[in-house]
Amino acid sequence: MLNRIKSNFWNGKKVFVTGHTGFKGSWLCIFLKILGAKVTGYALKPKTNPSLFKLAKVDEILEKSIYADIRNYKRLIKEIKKSQANVIFHLAAQPLVRYSYIEPKETFETNILGTLNILESVRKIKKIKSTVIITSDKVYDTAKIKIFKETDILGGYDPYSSSKVSCEHLFSSYIHSFFKNRSYQKLATVRAGNVIGGGDYSEDRLIPDILLSAKKVKKIVLRNPNAVRPWQHVLEPLNGYLILAEKLYKNEKKIRNIKQNWNFGPNISNCKSVKYIAKFFAKNLKLKIKVLRTKGKIFTPETSFLRLGNFKAKKFLNWHPKWSLEKSLNKILDWYYLTEFQNARNVCENQIKEFIKKINGRRRT
Repeated sequence: MLNRIKSNFWNGKKVFVTGHTGFKGSWLCIFLKILGAKVTGYALKPKTNPSLFKLAKVDEILEKSIYADIRNYKRLIKEIKKSQANVIFHLAAQPLVRYSYIEPKETFETNILGTLNILESVRKIKKIKSTVIITSDKVYDTAKIKIFKETDILGGYDPYSSSKVSCEHLFSSYIHSFFKNRSYQKLATVRAGNVIGGGDYSEDRLIPDILLSAKKVKKIVLRNPNAVRPWQHVLEPLNGYLILAEKLYKNEKKIRNIKQNWNFGPNISNCKSVKYIAKFFAKNLKLKIKVLRTKGKIFTPETSFLRLGNFKAKKFLNWHPKWSLEKSLNKILDWYYLTEFQNARNVCENQIKEFIKKINGRRRT
């Protein structure tokens, strides 16, 4: 039977979200609010202008919005205690691969020390029953072209992916050293694909770059047109995180004795090339595509082929992707069109409610 979103579980739950000012964190906060949760956010101020956080006025739906650095342990644990949260979602990170080549020290410090601070806070605050730590699909050794599963060898060849691999090792160490015999506290790491959706204004993201091109030069410039990515709407993995967090909270028998690292990748049909995505938007926005040749130019290395599996999540959590790639891309077009004359939060809420209706209805094959 398909797992359904249970608002009665989340209604009134006190939840602490790090990275709430980011694209993914903003969507998660709105999702949780719809389910009735009382959310406290902890993050730096949004790095982009515009940002989904500001456009959707996410701070207005939170119990408290704290602007602070995830590397500040004393402030972090103080705010977690004050929030009286039972559930933590840790999304705060330096999330960009290319930026990690420019600022490797910042990347390692933010991602590793931030995760360490969360783990240490959870270790000391016994009230926290469920913790979901978001890492990355880029943790895997990409030497072999395959669909990655949770048991595959981890890689870490660029600063960003290396920092996230380090987070996985750190998590494993804490589980074995401190949480193995704590039935009242459960933790997991999760990995999603290339998340897409309305309100993403991040630097070096394909779709935001395309939409910016649509307004300015009317031309899509591609660095790696043949690179294959596991594209998925942001609501897909967020749904998985919510299902997992609930099961961890309840310490459900079905997942009690298995390793708590989870892939929430899209179906194979969503794993398409960069050029495929570009062609969709070029057609709908009447743009031209230009491939940027690398001859005589220096680009930071990027993985050319990445597919993330989802078998474990399907088997043990009954989680299933709901929106096809075409549906997801159309939802993005809808979002940017509708927010021209509607409140961004209303648009997000309507898409979330539509998604929930799909989850709670007939299963997509």
